[in-house]
Amino acid sequence: MTEDAGLGVEVFLIGPDTVILAVRGELDISTAPVLHHRLAEQVAHGRRHLLLDVTEMPFMDSSGLSVIVRTVNEVRDVGGTVSLSGARPVVRRLFDLTGVGLTCPLYDSVDDARRALTGEPGDTAADVRQDAVTR
Repeated sequence: MTEDAGLGVEVFLIGPDTVILAVRGELDISTAPVLHHRLAEQVAHGRRHLLLDVTEMPFMDSSGLSVIVRTVNEVRDVGGTVSLSGARPVVRRLFDLTGVGLTCPLYDSVDDARRALTGEPGDTAADVRQDAVTR
């Protein structure tokens, strides 16, 4: 795991173009460049499907949100996807309020997200939140 400026990012390759990035620590103005660099690295290596496991990310500010939104747009341009899993209530609320959940699937667990990305059998429909507005 790489840890810079208080943010750790561990990368797990689960397919030729699919990767899980486990993010640990607070994602804010001082740590957002670390995540941006790690995401850009993966895209440069041809990874089009990125799953951000944010289970151990207790806080995110607008700088972190900006990195994620920018990555969603960049990856979409090459036919890829960005998904998120394990968001804590305070982080999930930020995704809901800003509409990120409408363009970036939010899963309750990394296993649910992995199954959806790899096409493995399992019921993930109940766990993915495509439309946060319905609450």
